[in-house]
Amino acid sequence: MPYKSLMTVLTDVEQARPVLDQLIALAEAQDAHADALCLGVDRTQTGYYYAGANAMILQETLTRATAEAADTLAFARDYLGKSGIRWSAEDGVAQIADLGRHVAHRARFSDLVVLPKPYGEDRGAEAEPIVEAALFEGHAPVLVVPDAAKPMGKPGTVNIGWNESVEAMRSIRLAMPFLREADVVRIVVIDPPKHGPDRSDPGGLLSQMLSRHGVKCEIDVLSKTMTRVSDILNRHATDTAADLLVMGAYGHSRFREAILGGATRNMLEQAAIPVFMAH
Repeated sequence: MPYKSLMTVLTDVEQARPVLDQLIALAEAQDAHADALCLGVDRTQTGYYYAGANAMILQETLTRATAEAADTLAFARDYLGKSGIRWSAEDGVAQIADLGRHVAHRARFSDLVVLPKPYGEDRGAEAEPIVEAALFEGHAPVLVVPDAAKPMGKPGTVNIGWNESVEAMRSIRLAMPFLREADVVRIVVIDPPKHGPDRSDPGGLLSQMLSRHGVKCEIDVLSKTMTRVSDILNRHATDTAADLLVMGAYGHSRFREAILGGATRNMLEQAAIPVFMAH
C-alpha cells in the first residue's frame, strides 16, 4: 500500500527547503497528499521563572513564536503552491514542553512523517523532541532527511540494518512501498549471532519474506570492524551508493514513553542519506 498521507513539521525557514523538496518528490511518486504543520515554538521554560515574570516578558515570547509560525507558513505555502502536488499547510504556536502532544496527534493520522535531521550546530532545541514525538507517541514511520540529500521519489538502492529486532522488523514492514520500488534491497547483517536458528543463513528468512513481495534482495554480512554499528552502516551505505537506509528506532526512558537511544542518535548524527525509522 503506497503512502497517501505525508506530513512534515517545520519550525525554521532555514531548514525547510530540503524537507519540502523531499516531501514533494514523495508526493509525486506516491500520488499522495502533503501536509505541512508550521509551528512557532516558545523555547523558554516558563515554569522556572513564572513567579517573578511580568506579563510583558510572557507576551514577548508568545509574539515572537507567533511571528515565526507566520513566516514559516508563508514560506511553505509559496513553496508547495508552486509544486503542483496536493497539499495543505497550517500554523500554530506551542511551548517546547508541550510540543510532543501536538506533533504526535497529527502524526497518528499520517502514513509517513518527513523531518529534518535533528542534530547539528544550527538545530533548535525542538528538533529532537519532534522526531521523538512522531516515532514514539505518534507511532508513525519517520523519514529523516539530511540537508544535503537529493530528493528521492523512487530509491535505487535501499540498505536495511537488520539485527532481528522487533523495531527493525516493524520498520521493514512500514517501508514496504520503498522496498517494492527499489532496484535492489541490501539486507545488512553485522556480526550475526553464532548460535540460533539463523546462524547458518543470516538474513535468509527476511530475504525470503521480502522476495514474496517482489523485492529484489541481496544479503551483506559484515564484521564489526568499527566500534559503533552506525559508523559501519554509514560506511556501507557510501560503498554501495545507497539512496535510503531502513532501520529500527530504539529508545528508552522511565519518565515518558521513550527518548532516542544512543545507537539511533549516532546514526542520525552521521547520516548522509535519508534514514527511514519506526518503533
